[in-house]
Amino acid sequence: MKTVQISLNSIGKVKSFVNAITQFEFDLDLISGRYVIDAKSIMGIFSLDLSKPIDLVIHTETNLDEIMEVLKPYLVE
Repeated sequence: MKTVQISLNSIGKVKSFVNAITQFEFDLDLISGRYVIDAKSIMGIFSLDLSKPIDLVIHTETNLDEIMEVLKPYLVE
């Protein structure tokens, strides 16, 4: 399991993020405050405060390099 911070501060970013991560079989969760939602759910993502960075929890130990490459445009530096 790995946690990274991402930024989804536009509708276009949310759409491209969900399209990018749906290829993965394992679970990904977004955590904002006390809310935990499925990262593959567009409706769930829009229920969060997108003005701030969000924690993304990756529930796998394999292929982390590939996942991080896909997430690169969304990561908070």
